[in-house]
Amino acid sequence: MRQVLQNLRSGETTLADVPCPMVRAGHLLIQSRASLISAGTERMLVEFGKGGLLAKARAQPEKVRQVLDKIKTDGLMPTLETVFARLDEPLPLGYCNAGVVLEVGVGVEGYSVGDHVISNGAHAEIVCCPANLCAKVPDGVSSEEAAFTVLSAIALQGIRLIEPTLGERVVVTGLGLIGLVATQLLLANGCRVLGIDLDERKLELAREWGAETVNVGAGGDPVATAMAFSEGRGADAVLITASAKTSDIVHQAAQMCRKRGRIVLVGVVGLDLKRSDFYEKELSFQVSCSYGPGRYDASYEEKGQDYPYGFVRWTEQRNFEAILELMSAGRLRIAPMIERSIPFDDAPGVYDKLSESKNALGLVLKYPDAPDLRRTLAIGSPDAKPSKSAGRAVIGAIGAGNYAKLMLLPAFAKTNAVLRTIASAGGVSARHVGAKFGFQQTTTDYREILSDESIDTVVITTRHSSHARFVCEALDAGKHVFVEKPLALNPDELDRVMTAAGGNSDRQLLVGFNRRFSPHATKMASLLAARSEPLTMIMTVNAGFIPPDHWTQDPQVGGGRIIGEGCHWIDLLAYLANSPVVRVSASNVDQWKGVGRSDDKTTITLTFADGSMGTLHYLANGHKSFPKERLEVFSDGRILALDNFRVLRGYGFGGFKKMKTSRMDKGHDSEVSEFVRRVANGGTPLIPLGSIINTTRASFAAVEAARSGTTIEIPS
Repeated sequence: MRQVLQNLRSGETTLADVPCPMVRAGHLLIQSRASLISAGTERMLVEFGKGGLLAKARAQPEKVRQVLDKIKTDGLMPTLETVFARLDEPLPLGYCNAGVVLEVGVGVEGYSVGDHVISNGAHAEIVCCPANLCAKVPDGVSSEEAAFTVLSAIALQGIRLIEPTLGERVVVTGLGLIGLVATQLLLANGCRVLGIDLDERKLELAREWGAETVNVGAGGDPVATAMAFSEGRGADAVLITASAKTSDIVHQAAQMCRKRGRIVLVGVVGLDLKRSDFYEKELSFQVSCSYGPGRYDASYEEKGQDYPYGFVRWTEQRNFEAILELMSAGRLRIAPMIERSIPFDDAPGVYDKLSESKNALGLVLKYPDAPDLRRTLAIGSPDAKPSKSAGRAVIGAIGAGNYAKLMLLPAFAKTNAVLRTIASAGGVSARHVGAKFGFQQTTTDYREILSDESIDTVVITTRHSSHARFVCEALDAGKHVFVEKPLALNPDELDRVMTAAGGNSDRQLLVGFNRRFSPHATKMASLLAARSEPLTMIMTVNAGFIPPDHWTQDPQVGGGRIIGEGCHWIDLLAYLANSPVVRVSASNVDQWKGVGRSDDKTTITLTFADGSMGTLHYLANGHKSFPKERLEVFSDGRILALDNFRVLRGYGFGGFKKMKTSRMDKGHDSEVSEFVRRVANGGTPLIPLGSIINTTRASFAAVEAARSGTTIEIPS
């Protein structure tokens, strides 16, 4: 199928061939009939992409601060590599889609194949959208009209925040598509409306529907007009749907409001607010969030957990339904706002001219009837199908997220392995990453990798909750497996992996515990090899804050930060001790003391079979300028201190004082190259399976020990 993508680095907009997505649980697979180009939002993205690095930095000062913080901890070159890689990512455009249901995902009720629906899907021939971001289109509403639903819901949510009552006088500042929709909805609500814009064509539309207007482009005074419109009392409310950098719009809104008037911002304007504007009239000011309650809530959007109807009457989906009902009843007129219907093939040309068409209204993309439904596509001109007998590992990768493309796949690309197939659920990221690193083909169906006899190795970098399942399926398909940490999220998953590994003992199984392969870690191990007493190790991880609603914090999806990430350092300490963990105790910062989540502020004490001890401080409440990882090892009257896998210092080691690398090296390249070599040539597992299982069990034990306040023994 084809999809509209924009490169944020160059600003180029393309119609790219990508594999057709597969339907997911809780989602609908939809064949697009029409989608609306949101001229304001999408023009802003296109102009951002076409701007130079300096312009991009000025547009996102908060991102600049993040880059400066990263330079302090990771160094200049790694930071620049990350920045350029992020800018090189393709950005799917569009969020106003109408089409027909092709497949209904598991757990979705109320929809059937063939239903005419809207969604917030992108400009693509096939989209896969969560059911709570879809709604059925009533009979009599065309796809072109229905494609305005999501954008119209943005206007509706802003109006709901204003809470207008019959007869109130409301000003709408900015008569783009959202402003024109808002004008109609307010008039339908029994309000008098004053529309402000500088485009006479849009003002004429608003007047046709019954609004009063003022043309600021022709010298009209918005404040004076609004005062006359309200008979000198001031407007009851102002809805700002304009897009401008100036703060004058909010200042004018305050001036034209009555005492205790309401101002709601839907658009994007300067927010250098004057206290006197709001203080003297006791005005209220609120920013509206997109389509309504549920937006950006993963539980609602991705997991399908609806809000109780009696307590949250208008969710984003119910806003969609209200808009469609108004269209069906003829109270929201869309046809006058459709400027052009454009064949999907011509989409890139429309975006090239979007910056020139500042006053464009509804541009609707029309889709072909028979899209390409293939889920596996060749990338470029692939070589012939590789043979296992060629003495090279043949790789199939499942997952193309940030970690894969920034860290892991670059390491595999440096080896002599054949990069055969890369899979991702949506297809866009896998196509981009696959082309960048030289994969032969891309797919949205990971089973293509398992069934391909030429592929002998599967690399898994998906979300943590799928790791164990993919590992078992890959091993049972006779493949070697490299899986990013963690191996499993709970003992049941671990048991299933152990069973699969036991039945395929001739296959390599490696978890991405890369830090033990860092040149600093291997140097430490060699310096400690002749020790005569147990080690005492202190590992401090300045982990950094992650929002509580991030998927990694969800025990069912990410496992939480100790199981999901803390296992890295448990493995490192076990490697240096050269001994398994036998006992674990842990404690968290008390939740009741107002520190937010407590499980990412944890101290874990590990006891090893040889008597060594390790203390892991995993802390999310530090400062970014401090090294993320610091390790200190005490033994035999000597000390080793490692900062951020860049500088290792020795105290009391005679011939060794310091080792410094030009950049941070956490061992990714060494780990991957040795794994690929053993796949091709054979050999013992790079990390013994028993060690991987011990580390995984120790991470489970750390969480349980902190929860229960007990010490957990790890079975041998």
